[in-house]
This record gives sequence, structure tokens and C-alpha cells, in this order.
Amino acid sequence: MQWLGRTESTNVDDRRGISGGGVAAGGGILGVIFLLAKFLLGGGDTSDLQQVFPQGQQQEMTTEQKTADDERARFVKVVLKDTEDVWDKIFGDMGKQYTKPTLVLFRGSTQSGCGGASSQTGPFYCPQDHDVYIDLSFAEELKTRFGASGDFPMAYVVAHEVGHHIQYLLGITDKMERIRSQSSETEYNKYSVKMELQADFYAGVWAHYDQKMKNVIVQKDIEEALNAASAIGDDRITKGRVSPDAFTHGTSAQRMYWFKKGYETGDIKQGNTFEAGDL
Repeated sequence: MQWLGRTESTNVDDRRGISGGGVAAGGGILGVIFLLAKFLLGGGDTSDLQQVFPQGQQQEMTTEQKTADDERARFVKVVLKDTEDVWDKIFGDMGKQYTKPTLVLFRGSTQSGCGGASSQTGPFYCPQDHDVYIDLSFAEELKTRFGASGDFPMAYVVAHEVGHHIQYLLGITDKMERIRSQSSETEYNKYSVKMELQADFYAGVWAHYDQKMKNVIVQKDIEEALNAASAIGDDRITKGRVSPDAFTHGTSAQRMYWFKKGYETGDIKQGNTFEAGDL
């Protein structure tokens, strides 16, 4: 993605130099596996963030690590600005006003409107304060743990979380909360998958318009995004240790399908994952 020297969003709360306090311990290794599957790339029950992981002492970053971290920060700020421009246009075309989310950058842990946030939970959107939370170490985890190379997987992450903000603005998040109170865990998980796949679709819609409006995305970027979507599917993350009934984000094939559909069509009306079948 062509991003160097481009305009960065100012809707950023950079807390990387601030100690955010710990998150209460609990769950053991099985809880860790379950919660990682549940929270990677947002979604899940944000109230559970309070109990996810204990926080140890943060290690001091080297000059080289700080430089890399600052570069990632500039990159995600550029991506956030692009999402603002794209969704401003889409909402304007619908006769609506787009309210921009704030991107909170942190290191280790911080506090959100949904409770404590840990780097180990992965990026997420908090509907209570309408903010996107990202520890930039996740960019490195995408490469080392999930094999998602290049810079565009992180752009996909930002666009996916902003996709959850779009769901909030369109009233979909409130509908999900009502469904949660009326459903069993297994039944709700099915809706959670559809919620996540729709955020993937919205990420694809963003990429469609970002290329159309700014000509900054190349085919390799889309391939990198599809690779990232595949790498973080529930079936890949859990490696068969969790039943499909417990999936909360969708399989690799589903995530790739909906991102690609959003990118190829650019039509927000085609993203009703709740009425679609398995794909």
C-alpha cells in the first residue's frame, strides 16, 4: 500500500507511553485458547476483557523497536484517515453523516469503555466508547504467528475494526445485544460469526473505494489481506481444538469470501451476512 508521506488521521489517542494498569487474571490455558479465538480481530463479549490475562512488567523497547513501532503508528493513522474519507462518502451517498471513531494506540494494557484492554486480546472495537483499540505489537504477531506478511494485513485489521463501528452506526450492534439476551451461547455464536463476517465485508468495501478514490492499493495488497483473513479463521486458530459450534469469527474460507465480495462489489447493500448461508 502506498502510504508514505500521506495524510494521517488526527482522531488518534496515542497511549503507548502510558501504563494502563492490569487486567485481572483467570481462565488457565484452556481459557487462553478460547479467548484468543474469541477476541482476535475484535468482537466477542467485550465485558470479558476484564478477566482475560495478567499483565507482567513491560520490557523496555530498544531504539530499533521504537522506530519500527512509530512507523507502524504512522501507517495505521494513514489507513484510519482513508477509512474516514471512504465512509464519509458512503454515508453521504446514503444521506447520513458519518461519525468517526477514535483509534487508541497502546502498549501492553490500557482501559477502555468495555473494561481492561490487553495486547494479548488482539485489536477490538468497543461499542461503549466507540473507539478502536490496537497494540501495535499485533502487527508483528500477524507475521510471526500467523504468517501474514506485508503491511496490508494491518490495514485490513484497522478496516475490520472500523467495520464494527459501521455496524454500531447502522444499529446492527444494538440488534446483536438483544439477540444475546434471548439466545443460548451456541445460537449466539452463530450470530457472532455473521457479525464478524460482515465486518470483513465492510473492510473489503473500504478497500474497493480506497483504490477507486486514491489509487493507493495494488493487487498484492489484496492478496495479503486475503492471506490474513485466511490465517485468522477460527478453524486455523483453534486447529480443531474447538468445536465449530464455538466459532465466533468464521472459517478461513468464510472470511476470505466476504472480504473479497466487499472488495469486488463495493456495494454495502450486498453485505447482509445475517441472511446469507454458510458463505
